[in-house]
Amino acid sequence: MINIFNYISIFNKSIISFFLSFFTSFIIFKKIISWNNKKNIIGEKIRKLGISGEDKKSNTPTMGGLAIIFSTLIYTIFFSHLNIYVIILILTTLYIGIIGFIDDYIKINYKNKEKRGLNVIEKLLFQIIFGIVIGSVMYFNTNTTIQFNKKVYNEYGFNTNIPNCMNYFFLKKNFNYSCLLKLFNNKKYTWIIFIPIIAIFITFFSNGSNITDGIDGLTAGISLIILSTLSFISYIISNPYYSYYYNLIYIPEIKETIIFSLSLLGSLFSFYWYNSYPAQIFMGDTGSLTIGAIISTLAIINRVELLLPFLCIIFLLENTSVIIQILYSKYFKIKYGIKKKIFLMAPIHHHFQKLGIHENKIFIRFLMIQLMFSILTLFLLLK
Repeated sequence: MINIFNYISIFNKSIISFFLSFFTSFIIFKKIISWNNKKNIIGEKIRKLGISGEDKKSNTPTMGGLAIIFSTLIYTIFFSHLNIYVIILILTTLYIGIIGFIDDYIKINYKNKEKRGLNVIEKLLFQIIFGIVIGSVMYFNTNTTIQFNKKVYNEYGFNTNIPNCMNYFFLKKNFNYSCLLKLFNNKKYTWIIFIPIIAIFITFFSNGSNITDGIDGLTAGISLIILSTLSFISYIISNPYYSYYYNLIYIPEIKETIIFSLSLLGSLFSFYWYNSYPAQIFMGDTGSLTIGAIISTLAIINRVELLLPFLCIIFLLENTSVIIQILYSKYFKIKYGIKKKIFLMAPIHHHFQKLGIHENKIFIRFLMIQLMFSILTLFLLLK
């Protein structure tokens, strides 16, 4: 059976994975919703935020992320060759998925008490540790060799693609992190800069995805656009002719990750079927933390991590709004002894809800913004 799959193209295996993942997760979601309607064991306890319609969401089943993870991994393992890039993605899914699962489990188990899952410090610590591991693997593992303009790179530093607008500063299409240590004239210590940057990217955008998951369909819809964009980028970068034509880094074996991406897209499509307004199921931290980490990791292994602020614009805005709100509030508390907020509520989608805008309209507008910035990302990369 395995020999037969060796003769099927990556494209065909990816499409098969997409549909199998879609139908598998579709059935699982339906079973979860039906089961919870009878037992009400994994129903979400909605915090009182003073937002219209929040009471209707109470007892909606959560932890839908488990079905997303299962459907993605089973067909990735079945159809793809487990090279270093696929293994990184599988480990990312499992590790962050476990963190999210523990967080969701605590919330459900203590839903009639004050316990609200893992605290912020615990989550950040687990994510930073994992980010350091991914950064170390990408930097030190010799199986992550790349090619640029038909030249093989396996030296000190870490080469990555950069947006076209940065060409004026670096006079080339790729950037090596060792440039940041030019003043010290010691490239072999580039890892000291690279690994923390990778840890920050994974932690920031994983939490950004998690924070965005406060409106029906929002994280799922945004992630579908981002993952579709990253799948297209993977296809370009995995092809020696297209990568050379667009002056991008060519990465051997990255094409196997397209199977993973399409499997994840399939399960997300079926999740969105049930999560669109009004939601019948939530993905929980099991799904939202994992999806954000996967997106970050995909960008890193495709060497487009410097484009994440453009590609994940909604996650960036949502996360930044929370950080600004906290810092602004603490500043006024320390300086003047008063409570003051810059937003009516953070993250920013709740601010718009407080203004009286319906969540479905917010969802559509955020989706439009994400679509425009995904197109902008491709323009900056492929121009």
